Amino acid sequence: MNHSMGHPSRTGRIALTTLAVLVSLAFLLPVLWLLASTFRSSTETFADSGSLNWHVLWPRNFTLHNLATTWDSGFARNLTNSVVVSAVTVVFGIGISALAAFALAVIEFPGRKIVFGLVVLSFLVPFEAIAIPLARTFTDWHLTASIPALVLPGLGNGLAVFTLRQFFLGVPGELAEAARVDGAGWPRIFSRIYLPLARPALIGTGLILFLFQWQAYLWPILVTSDDQDDVAPVSIAKTFNAFSTDYGRVFAETAVLAVIPAIILLALQRYFVASVASTGSKN
Repeated sequence: MNHSMGHPSRTGRIALTTLAVLVSLAFLLPVLWLLASTFRSSTETFADSGSLNWHVLWPRNFTLHNLATTWDSGFARNLTNSVVVSAVTVVFGIGISALAAFALAVIEFPGRKIVFGLVVLSFLVPFEAIAIPLARTFTDWHLTASIPALVLPGLGNGLAVFTLRQFFLGVPGELAEAARVDGAGWPRIFSRIYLPLARPALIGTGLILFLFQWQAYLWPILVTSDDQDDVAPVSIAKTFNAFSTDYGRVFAETAVLAVIPAIILLALQRYFVASVASTGSKN
């Protein structure tokens, strides 16, 4: 019997590893170019972008001018706006999503399947399709140009509810039944049984909510008008104009905007992977 059957050969492993490294570099190349462009002048950036050489990824002359310009332009204020909006959305969004998911997964009530179908439909419809009518509604309610205006659309995230519901479905129902027999109500069952078990899913949900708000662009443009109220992506977009653009500043601001979620995702990636895997635990 050939014991090597079913096991990749050494040559095969080397080939697959090499392919994985090349694919990774292909995805990383634009990111590395962006990071390198943060530390060089706009003239040098475009001078080296026409050909593939070492200086595409390594500046000829390092400079901190772009980062200084970013700080002096007030981008820190806009970045703070993004942090505040994202943090508030994550805190309140996790609570709302967890409650909705618990009800849809554990509590029997008339029309539960219909409600869940609407939740699924909500994250299948692109937000851009409803952004303009929703913005008009916010204007009628006098909610524009405020933190609540930026936060509220992110609280009702159908994908977050779906992720948590699928996780809660994987929790043995006997635990809730035993607690009910002992006289525990739904709030106690939710807080004492389901929430402690759902830590990976809650962190994954928080990442979903955070990324939704962190990269938001269209909605903040529709509901804010003052430059001081802009979030970071909108502030970067306003850097471009018809006559001249400080590309060094754009690269620096974009790099800062990208590095923050990258650090968070790398630190919490195992929880995010666990939460995504749990969505298929039970139908």
